[in-house]
Parts: sequence; structure tokens; C-alpha cells
Amino acid sequence: MRSRQNGKQRQTALVTGGSGGIGFEIAKVLARTGFDLVLVARKRDTLEAAAGQLEGKFDGMVQVFAADLRRPDAPQEIYDFLHNENIPIEVLVNNAGFGLGGEFVDTKLQRELEMIQVNISALTHLTKLFLPAMIKRKSGRVLNVASTAAFQPGPLMAVYYATKAYVLSFSQALAEEVRDTGVTVTVLCPGPTATDFAASAEVGSSRLFSAFGLAQPDDVAEFGVAAMMHGRRIAIPGIKNKIVAQSSRFAPRAIVTKLSRMAQESR
Repeated sequence: MRSRQNGKQRQTALVTGGSGGIGFEIAKVLARTGFDLVLVARKRDTLEAAAGQLEGKFDGMVQVFAADLRRPDAPQEIYDFLHNENIPIEVLVNNAGFGLGGEFVDTKLQRELEMIQVNISALTHLTKLFLPAMIKRKSGRVLNVASTAAFQPGPLMAVYYATKAYVLSFSQALAEEVRDTGVTVTVLCPGPTATDFAASAEVGSSRLFSAFGLAQPDDVAEFGVAAMMHGRRIAIPGIKNKIVAQSSRFAPRAIVTKLSRMAQESR
């Protein structure tokens, strides 16, 4: 069921990876601006802790659904739960994702296949499930979280960079497809950010994270939600990140790839 505000039903936003990092900050911005929330992540205890923080600070309802997006069936389970609860989703935030550093010949295949499942397949599946109802209502927004990694190849994080290139390309194409439907698609491309991503991806000692400075996740979230609400197709927070994204379009690909490798190497 939905909550009501000033006699009107509140809209609901679904945020994957919503229990921490950029996802949790996006959830905070959406809650502050009047959305009910459905948070998805793997661990129920961290989800419930995040929901408690949000409900203690903002009006509205926060529901949680524990799902491991490494499982191919998880997106359908999320959709079925919301359908059975009669909770339409007006805003879909595909934020869940992870990375893995190292030489491709040395990294674990299973971890990279799981990365492709979460970063690409689950994002695509969830969009496929929730987009048709948005188009039918002629109203809705999708925010896909990619990275500045999407703009160039990434030696020493080859699979991660490739997954984010997919998210960027997919989001831009989809934004064009739905341009006259009342639905918008935005892709958020942050640079290095102060979350647990670097530690979990084992790249905390890389130049990219240790030498170039980190954005704050709340600033990234504010920027991304504002861009989404304005219907922008690409949102790149920070002037340095914009320069990186633009320079990769004009520099020779071989040079871009070498520079990318240097950024990924340890200091």
C-alpha cells in the first residue's frame, strides 16, 4: 500500500543497492523530496537499518526487499513482490553493482560472471519489467548508475569498465526510444567516490582512488537525482570527471587505454 500526503498518494521509487553508498544517499534525496521507497540489497539487516534511518528522518513509507541480484531470478522476484503488494514504481534506480581489480588472467571467473549478472543483466531485466507500466502511464523515470569508467577501456579492471560501458550505451539508446512517451532515462556517471567500492573491488591503493581525490556520495546523489528530475540523459558530476569523459572522445584510443592503466596501477 502507498502512503498519502496532503490527500494525495505518494509516488514510489525503487532503489537497488539502497542500503549503503551512493544508493542510500539517492534514497535519502528521494525521501526528502516526497517519495515512498522500496530498498533492495542482499542483506536484510543492513536494509532494515537503512530503512530505520530514513523513516526516522523523513515522512513516508520505506519497504525493504532482500534480494541477491547475482541470482538471475532476483529481478522477477522483486517485480512479483511489488505487483502482489499493488505498489507501482514511478522511479527506478538501478544502482546495485560492484567491481574487481587485477589482471584478467588472474582474476576469478565466477566473480566476474557475477559482476556481469549484477551490473548488466539485472539492470536490464529490472528495466524491462518496470518500464512498460511507466510508458503506459506516460510518466516515469529511470536512473541507471554507471561510472566515468564507461567512457574508456580499463586495463586491470577490464570487465568492470566494460559493464559500465554497456550501462552508458544502453541508457542513451533507451532514452532516445522513450523520448516522446513521458518517461525519461538518465545515466549517472560518477568518478571515484568515498564508498566501500574500492575496498571491495581491491583497488584502494590504485592511483585513481589514492591520488585523485574522492567525491562524497551525498553530493553525487544530489547531482544525479536533480539530473534525473530534469530529464537529462547523461549526468557527470564534477569538472574533473567531465574532462575525463570528454577527453576520451578525442585522444587516440591507445593513449586513452595506457592512461587508464596508469590510473588503475598502484602508486
